[in-house]
Amino acid sequence: MANKKNLITPDYIFETSWEVCNRVGGIYTVLSSRAKTMQDAHPDKVIFVGPDFWKKHESPFFREDTQVLQAWKKAAHRANLPVRVGRWTIPGEPIAVLIDFRKYQRHEILDEAYANAWSRYLVDSLHGYGDYEESAAFGIAAGIVMESLYKFFCKKEPDARFIAHFNEWMTAFGLFHIKENAPDIATVFTTHATSIGRSIAGNGKPLYDQMRNYNGDQMARELNMEAKHSVEKAAAWNADCFTTVSDITDIECAQLLDKKADVVTPNGFEDGFVPSSETAFRNKRDEARKTLIALTQHLTGTTVQDNAFLVGTCGRAEYKNKGIDLFIDSLHELSSRHLDRDIIGFIMVPGYISGPRKDLQKAMKKGRVGNSLPENFITHDLVNPDNDNIVNAIRWFQFPNRQDDRVKLIYIPSYLNGDDGIVNKDYYDLLIGLDLTVFPSYYEPWGYTPLESVAFSIPTITTTLSGFGQWVLKVSKDKESGCVVENRGDYNYLDVRDNIAGCIYRYSLKSPAEMNTLRAAAKRLSKKALWEKFIVFYEETYNFALAKKITDNKSK
Repeated sequence: MANKKNLITPDYIFETSWEVCNRVGGIYTVLSSRAKTMQDAHPDKVIFVGPDFWKKHESPFFREDTQVLQAWKKAAHRANLPVRVGRWTIPGEPIAVLIDFRKYQRHEILDEAYANAWSRYLVDSLHGYGDYEESAAFGIAAGIVMESLYKFFCKKEPDARFIAHFNEWMTAFGLFHIKENAPDIATVFTTHATSIGRSIAGNGKPLYDQMRNYNGDQMARELNMEAKHSVEKAAAWNADCFTTVSDITDIECAQLLDKKADVVTPNGFEDGFVPSSETAFRNKRDEARKTLIALTQHLTGTTVQDNAFLVGTCGRAEYKNKGIDLFIDSLHELSSRHLDRDIIGFIMVPGYISGPRKDLQKAMKKGRVGNSLPENFITHDLVNPDNDNIVNAIRWFQFPNRQDDRVKLIYIPSYLNGDDGIVNKDYYDLLIGLDLTVFPSYYEPWGYTPLESVAFSIPTITTTLSGFGQWVLKVSKDKESGCVVENRGDYNYLDVRDNIAGCIYRYSLKSPAEMNTLRAAAKRLSKKALWEKFIVFYEETYNFALAKKITDNKSK
């Protein structure tokens, strides 16, 4: 890493992602938790650009601000840029520009962009499908917004240094636009997971044992991923600085994109989400436990022990990649053991729901435990439950959730944003009530869910196939670190399942004092991953991009 005193620093940072003011997945957590640290270092010089598709109702993550960039906004409207300007309602409240990108989906605009991307960067958009067209339109729009902001600020500060940071393949067309229309801006491209690596893993192919044998272009053709793969590869090769989030994903980039990252930028966390006082934390935890236990009782018609051991998994609905299959299988394996304590498993993974279950709402409103409900493992109605992998697995393993069953399993397939109709709590306000979390990932470039868990003083289980797991093995030699890292590969599924079942069992036997020791260890581990520790990798990234831009300009 370069000497911090000698780093070239930007005056303005423009950053774009599909998840700016749009909570969809882990990238939202990356950007939103990093924002405060960036704001502290560059007050109101960090501008996030995101999609504006909030037409029926306002985004809960965005607030318009008439005091911010109003002169630029007027100029943008005169140029027919459909933007709104305000604040991202997260810690630090950075400036956010949302753009309605629908007009850039016109065929004549996309056809020109596709032809240009092919002639300049060999991007194969011919095989684009699904969200490719929408993403290309957003990328173009984001690039145009960044170009406009750059020209606006340059009028007052002609010597200012600018960074344009693009996250994931969905923003790649914005990077191409900047290179061609505002070439003095230094560009950064980050892949949080390669599209082809995720596809190989998701299609059941052995990603790790065969990694050295895979050719990214060939696999893209085989898996019908040519467009996404080629645009991602072009962005990685043409950015002034290419980054990824972990050493394990850097290996993937080198093999599948034919390019190693210039800088590896691990994901940190901002612990402002965690209640700061012991009393507030304890009250939140007690409330979450009561909610989860009451939910189980009303759904199953059973009485749950007050000291029930609550274990959970969560994240995106990637059944194999996120290890949801292993979590369910491990609990089933555990159910065959003699247990004196109730162990309740919770799967908090958003699915395609039509709404909360009316019968469960009615049962919970009564306030007393009644009879078991049909399908007594799920809290919301799914549009197509027979095609849901989690539902099918629970049915297959037959979790009857009866009174005598010590191990029970509950599936909450709704986004937990406080108004799901059943628990009506934010995800963090439920997470805090768990005793243990399990994330036995097969494909996990970083792994925010276990990091969030330890930040809330909850011991966690992850694997060597996650970037976070690999990081834990580097920074912690303590066996009681609050994080168990299971050695997972392509062909040891059953061993990992048995190890996880055994770990849950052993944790459930621990005394309150022993658990408090583990919870304290988990908290200490999380402190090593705060953004204040990891922001240096972004400073190195900006330095790398700006230095390359300076060198390139001198050589012209």
